[in-house]
Amino acid sequence: MNNIAAMADAADMIVNGYAFTAWNGGYRVLNLNRLDRAAVLSKDGEVLETSMDDIELTIVLDYFQSNRRFLEDGDA
Repeated sequence: MNNIAAMADAADMIVNGYAFTAWNGGYRVLNLNRLDRAAVLSKDGEVLETSMDDIELTIVLDYFQSNRRFLEDGDA
């Protein structure tokens, strides 16, 4: 459990159990309820790599598009 708390603390934004963390190439997304489900997004929101299924990825991309202003402004 401590590992999940550390990952959540390191995230720049958490939306409905998904931790979004910015890095130089874009964003990393981790499902905090299923640690085997993750995605890497470019700065434009293009999927670079994922272990999520199509439905979960669609949900994550919607969360990203709806909240990306908070990641870009550093307000998260």
